[in-house]
Amino acid sequence: MADQQRVLITGGASGIGRAMAEAFVADGARVYVADVAGDPPDGCDLSILDVSDADAVDELFDDVAATMGGLDVLCANVGIAGPVGPIEDLDVEGWDLTMAVNVRSAFLCCRRAVPMLREAGGGSILLTSSTAGVTGFPMRSPYAASKYAVIGLSDTLAMEVGEFGIRVNTLCPGSVDGDRMRRVIEAEAEVTGVPVAELRGAYEKQVSMRTFVEGRDIAAMAVFLASPAARYVNGQTIAVDGGLETLRNTWRR
Repeated sequence: MADQQRVLITGGASGIGRAMAEAFVADGARVYVADVAGDPPDGCDLSILDVSDADAVDELFDDVAATMGGLDVLCANVGIAGPVGPIEDLDVEGWDLTMAVNVRSAFLCCRRAVPMLREAGGGSILLTSSTAGVTGFPMRSPYAASKYAVIGLSDTLAMEVGEFGIRVNTLCPGSVDGDRMRRVIEAEAEVTGVPVAELRGAYEKQVSMRTFVEGRDIAAMAVFLASPAARYVNGQTIAVDGGLETLRNTWRR
């Protein structure tokens, strides 16, 4: 049980983050959700803010400390898909926004979380990367680059803070069923002219189990990694993807 754990989840009002929030609440934790919009799951506190903004993140952590009295688990989960297309067609603004949301926000949250976790006597930080942060992802260079950066941040932080009883691990979801993946596939269909159904089938064929995963699968791993059962799991990059074989788009002829 994660009873009495104090958990902060960024991007926790929708998608994978919401699934994490629901799972931690069900496991007995007190959960604080930060997101740019939306309603949190029942039983969660909420702040609406942009976690790529340093001042907003400072205010967030001040409120977390006041509301929950400290922190035991940070899930730096927030992220965006970024622009889709060959690199020569992408604009600088799309690159900068993807890096700000996917990498800068994780840095800003980790730098505030570490002192609170040290004060608590230890804890867990979980960063959400992607299988694209391990394999690369054609037509999605800003996204893939940002997710590689998240893994680098996580690995380095695990080395820095392990001696204080703070464990840092990276979750790498595969293709997760839901609105975000639907939008990604639709964007790729527009760029490539390949039908949406064909693209979805291609993604499924890239996975050994021939299926998408669900947010609850990622959430279950997050709860485990934050629990005493994973007390010596540190500095790891863990995929929950059904056995991804490649992200080289199989629809390319």
